[in-house]
Amino acid sequence: MPGPMMGGPTGERLPVAPRERKPALAALAVLLILVGALGATLLVMRAGDRISAIEITAPVAAGEVIKDSAIREVEVADGSSIDYVPWSEKHLLGKYRAVTDIVKGSVLVGAMLTEGDNQLKPGKAIIGLSLKGGQFPEGLKVGDTVAAYRVGNDAAKPAAGNSGNSGGGANTLLADNARIKTLPSGDGDSLGSSGNSYSIIVDQSDAGPLTLAASAGEVSLVLVPASKG
Repeated sequence: MPGPMMGGPTGERLPVAPRERKPALAALAVLLILVGALGATLLVMRAGDRISAIEITAPVAAGEVIKDSAIREVEVADGSSIDYVPWSEKHLLGKYRAVTDIVKGSVLVGAMLTEGDNQLKPGKAIIGLSLKGGQFPEGLKVGDTVAAYRVGNDAAKPAAGNSGNSGGGANTLLADNARIKTLPSGDGDSLGSSGNSYSIIVDQSDAGPLTLAASAGEVSLVLVPASKG
């Protein structure tokens, strides 16, 4: 009779399935890593594409030409969707006017500008005025449309030769579609409280009566909606 087996069982192991390799997933992971690295590289390269543009250093009112003293060169990221005005074209600014008020610190883009004509159109004249406090509304800006009225002791008298005054003395309108051309040099945005010299563009037919009333200090301005004509 054979004796008992010494040393215990030999310890046979259960078969283990070989680990499945997934080369497709590994390749995808490598591809994603490469794409991410490439994207980061492109972002760095794109950030390095910069151009010299024009920054506004002082407020510019609607209708005004941007002066050399109100701009400086600034570096900005080049973006195809943003129409920055290049610094190299700053010498062309005199041909354009601001479409709307431009605040200090703005980087100039093409949509902020419109072509402006510094010459008078036929039938127009420029009148210089000096108004005192109470003879103009606050916050007037270049390009605003105003009506000019005669005030003072002679306000009840008709302004001879003014086509706008077809009635009696109660009609003191001197110009109904005047446009602010320049503001006092001491204030770039609005009129001050006294000693305000500025100019307006009016019809030639209104120039004579308006000049006479202005020389007597009897002109007052009223802000009105711009004429659609």
